Amino acid sequence: MSSADPIVRIHGISKSFGKAVALQTLDLDIAPGEFVTFLGPSGCGKSTTLRILGGFETPDTGRIILDGKDVTREPANRRNVNMVFQDYALFPHMTVRQNMSFGLELKGMGKADIKRRLDELMAFLELDSYADRYPAQLSGGQRQRVALARALAPDPALLLLDEPLGALDAKLRGQVQQELKSIQRRTNKTFFFVTHDQEEALTMSDRIVVMNQGRVEQDGTPEELYFHPASRFVAEFIGETNLLAGEVRGSDGDEVVMDWYGQTLRGHAPAGAPKSGEIVTASLRLEKLGFHRDRPATANAVQGRVVGKTFLGSRMAVDLLVEEAHGARLKAYVDTATGQAVGDDPVWLGWEADTMAVLRG
Repeated sequence: MSSADPIVRIHGISKSFGKAVALQTLDLDIAPGEFVTFLGPSGCGKSTTLRILGGFETPDTGRIILDGKDVTREPANRRNVNMVFQDYALFPHMTVRQNMSFGLELKGMGKADIKRRLDELMAFLELDSYADRYPAQLSGGQRQRVALARALAPDPALLLLDEPLGALDAKLRGQVQQELKSIQRRTNKTFFFVTHDQEEALTMSDRIVVMNQGRVEQDGTPEELYFHPASRFVAEFIGETNLLAGEVRGSDGDEVVMDWYGQTLRGHAPAGAPKSGEIVTASLRLEKLGFHRDRPATANAVQGRVVGKTFLGSRMAVDLLVEEAHGARLKAYVDTATGQAVGDDPVWLGWEADTMAVLRG
């Protein structure tokens, strides 16, 4: 198997539980060393995919190819895959070292080899000082690191992480996110991470697969999904956005020209650009709106009046009424100084065409 080949190939996977469809013909390749996150609301199919990869569920159709081998019908203990659960699933009566060695003993590894592997891993993950402690004597972050070390010990081809940070408080969660990403980078392991937290997905992932009702809504880098969402679902699920509905007037290269309450706007076209006369919706992120005293030279410019402000610390959310007759509004994030300086007088709002994504569907 060459380094260019996917380490995981998911081909035509579907799964139903009774009449409930969990997955609809999923196709996906995962490259070695990728940090891939499956993101979506409860019931979207992300956890079912993880369980199928781990060997805990059998798909109705399709195949799972791992490291060039078809493992679709192989049980969990015969796959070169390991899993980190949300509750860590550490054995409370075992020390850190014993928890970490458990899987290696099951594989029949000799004592000397186990000691060598654990010494190497504990030094790498800075767990030496916890080796003889029990899980109850560890903090939440320490337990999470031990669970990760135990999963890495057998050197799996693929590590599955099922919302492993869900039990941590907000501050610790942020620290562990960075640590987990650092460990993935240093080990160059392939991580398959499942979460419903869009901020967590944006922070940690090389690639995000957004799921909705058992199918993939969009698959791309965090930047692609945030700035160029392919659908309204993705635009609303990842971050906060303005949604502008209007009629297509035409296209100009990779731009769509649309009418929005009498204003001519330009946005980034999706694959398969809409035709003239179609009603479309465009996504405009709040931080992409610039405030100006005079009409700016940006591709898009509209005038608005401030009707509300919300102080958010380092920035301010500003609500603007843009079209009085129809009550059309836009919301913008600005730095606090700019937000405080904006008064009751009309202001110009400007943004470029490539910052406004015209959505499909």
